[in-house]
Amino acid sequence: MKEEIILAGFGGQGVMSIGKLIAYAGMKEGDEVSWMPSYGPEMRGGTANCTVIVSSDKIPSPLSSRPDTIIVMNLPSWEKFSPMVKKGGLVLLNSSLINKIVIRDDLEIIKVPANDIADKIGNKQIANMVMLGAYLARKGIVKMETVKRSLKNVLPERRHELIPVNEKALDYGVELID
Repeated sequence: MKEEIILAGFGGQGVMSIGKLIAYAGMKEGDEVSWMPSYGPEMRGGTANCTVIVSSDKIPSPLSSRPDTIIVMNLPSWEKFSPMVKKGGLVLLNSSLINKIVIRDDLEIIKVPANDIADKIGNKQIANMVMLGAYLARKGIVKMETVKRSLKNVLPERRHELIPVNEKALDYGVELID
């Protein structure tokens, strides 16, 4: 098993956090993992992405030029990374912010209204967790229980009071797929 994922969005949308969660959960489950962040020139509001690889075998390189999956939170990320996805690959896109796309007919595209759901839950900062929940429900690369247990290890301590709402957002993402 090997899954290469690119997660991308504006700085502040939490793509690094969900990438870390996938990598940390994969490590806890005994897989080989790689997490490689990339930031644009600005932090919050600029572009940010990370590449995560989870594999049952050694990972020869932390880079991915043909990811199996992309999770995109904004239109610039879709435009940049959609041409890279492998034929037959998976795209999860934040349909709250991305509504005008050119569809590739060789991809599975799942539209997740992540920001709308986060607003419904009452915290705009958890749209990333909605996306992660949908991804885990579709791909199952790591177990949801492991991700939830990993929140305390990955999120900074000052954010631990938000763990219950993050868990709720993960569950909403799963419900979209189930």
